[in-house]
Amino acid sequence: MIWVNLTATNMKPRLLNRSNEQRQAFSIKRNRFPYFLKIRHYHPELELVYITESTGTRFVGDHIEKFEPGELVLLGKNLPHMWLNDKDYFQSDSNMIAEALCIHFKEDFTGKHFLELAGTESLTELFKNARRGIRFINLDFPAAEIIEDLALEKDEFQQLLKFLTFLQKLAKHKQIKLLSSEGYLERKPEEHSDKTHEFIFKNFTKQILLSEVAAIARMNPSAFSRYFKRIHRKTFSRYLIEIRIGYACKLLIENKINISSACYESGFNNISNFNKQFRNIMDMSPSQYIKQHRKVEEKI
Repeated sequence: MIWVNLTATNMKPRLLNRSNEQRQAFSIKRNRFPYFLKIRHYHPELELVYITESTGTRFVGDHIEKFEPGELVLLGKNLPHMWLNDKDYFQSDSNMIAEALCIHFKEDFTGKHFLELAGTESLTELFKNARRGIRFINLDFPAAEIIEDLALEKDEFQQLLKFLTFLQKLAKHKQIKLLSSEGYLERKPEEHSDKTHEFIFKNFTKQILLSEVAAIARMNPSAFSRYFKRIHRKTFSRYLIEIRIGYACKLLIENKINISSACYESGFNNISNFNKQFRNIMDMSPSQYIKQHRKVEEKI
């Protein structure tokens, strides 16, 4: 069953009901239409998407990027997304086709305690990264053929084993790109693994000093700074800026507040620095970001 408000005309994401009435572990579908669904939406299921045909712009959380045939993306639960085809696909005389292979499944599709077992750590990490959206780069195995084979498999147990093997291959693949920013995600403090992250996500809209976070970690600032960079592969200040910019993007495209309000509500204390950091993170200014999303609104 699929439900969506077809009258939606803004960038506020809509809940799309993909409830599985047949109680299958996962579902596979080939979507083949003149163009993909023109609604920014989300759902509690993870979604694995392989684009077989068509081009356009992909929106995942606060991330914007062109897409083309052959890309494979894994989306986490409740992550807003949309594949918007190029304008040629919407012409009345167009005979163009948009096609994708899609798999939908819940994080606990193998059972609530499966991911607590030894040997499943890579899958846990895969699902964690998927909450930001993952684009897999330079795959060394034929993803489309594997999905096609999964769809043709009649034995449900064999199909489940094949799907788990496929997910494990993806989990082991090293060349990936995380799409949406940390700051865009809706998170509760208890979802973080330690007290430092809990503090950061509860207070990122205020001034946070490195020394404060280091004290929570019971480390001196220099040692904590080195530790943080080794774990996150970026400095603490860069991490904090990315969270704030991600949150600002969310405010701009979903709450439709102005740039000045987004600046101060996301933790910056002056517009000049906000604009500079926004451009550094998003490769465009806040006004360009809003304009790009408004262009999308005009099409949907």
